[in-house]
Amino acid sequence: MGLFCIIVRGVYITAVAAPRDAGRDSPLNKMIPAFHPAARPIKAMLDLRALAHNLAVARALAAPARTYAVVKANAYGHGVSRVLPALAAADGLALVELETAIYLRALAWRKPILLLEGFFDTRELPVMAEHGLATVVHHESQVHALCAARLERRLDVFVKVNTGMNRLGLPPADIAQVVSRLRGCGAVRTLTLMTHFASADEPGGLREPMALFRTVAAQFDLPVSLANSAGVVRYREVGGDVVRPGIMLYGSSPFAAQAGSAAGLGLRPVMSLCSRIIAVQSLGPGDRVGYGGAHRAERPERIGIVACGYADGYPRHAPCDTPVEVAGARTRLVGRVSMDMLAVDLTGLPEAQVGAPVELWGGALPVDEVAASAGTIGYELLCGVTQRVPFEVTGLTP
Repeated sequence: MGLFCIIVRGVYITAVAAPRDAGRDSPLNKMIPAFHPAARPIKAMLDLRALAHNLAVARALAAPARTYAVVKANAYGHGVSRVLPALAAADGLALVELETAIYLRALAWRKPILLLEGFFDTRELPVMAEHGLATVVHHESQVHALCAARLERRLDVFVKVNTGMNRLGLPPADIAQVVSRLRGCGAVRTLTLMTHFASADEPGGLREPMALFRTVAAQFDLPVSLANSAGVVRYREVGGDVVRPGIMLYGSSPFAAQAGSAAGLGLRPVMSLCSRIIAVQSLGPGDRVGYGGAHRAERPERIGIVACGYADGYPRHAPCDTPVEVAGARTRLVGRVSMDMLAVDLTGLPEAQVGAPVELWGGALPVDEVAASAGTIGYELLCGVTQRVPFEVTGLTP
């Protein structure tokens, strides 16, 4: 069997398997390629100039530290290959997926790449050495494996200290002997100490972990890496030689509980999830909308149906009154979010008809505000945009 697989910008392609001996005039071959214009109006628009701006903000806040841009989870849902041109000024990249790190090398990224969870199997070590990847070491089993490894190329190693997050990290009391062992390890080129703060977004969240880390770090003359996005904003308190901004690069605030804090930090939204009104319904008092009739009209209402649902990544649990932008005006979600559609209140928007533009989050409607209404965080919404949503990139050439 042969498989036709064609990728065209802005067009969906149907992959079809055909017998290798199918003749030129066979009915199946007359159907191939099957081009279907991407007519459904939903799309995610990426502004790479905004991303480059946010990186510049992070670098300025953390100067003179080196900045490793975090691109895990496919660049927080934005797509690593799409965002890479906007991250050219970063000193390195950080992520958790080995296969994505290799892909970044294939895309000609030659600066450092740090694997934030390190390696999961010793068979990964030669691959990491081949591609010049740096690794975090956070567990005794990794220390043992690294010391036993015979690699053609030595690795840069970040030793992670558990300062209270209690997810990953070696106990502070073990760091001295771990550093000693790794210094004598033939597979190690350089060492850096690092940690990850559990509560850097809270006023008093740095005091205890910072004191613990400084006690550990004082034993050595090693570079350190401390700051995530919240730590970058508080860099004067945190310091460090390498910072790891993540969510702030994409225009969402690391201080999710503080309304408007992304704009207050000078950050610009990178992703805008947009669609259009595809139908308008007129409701009388007592009429209901959607599955389960979750919204009941108390008066005459105009309801717009938007081509966006939970299969696109919009949160199904978003409640009534979650903000939505329609034709440049703020309105609200009504009823339950379904797989492919959601409903919005157009009662006070007579100009909003079929075809009216809708922003689910983005430039006019911060993702953090939508997330707060839905009882979640901007990270989850950005990471959750699904594969069926087409992306449109502006600002820089991907």
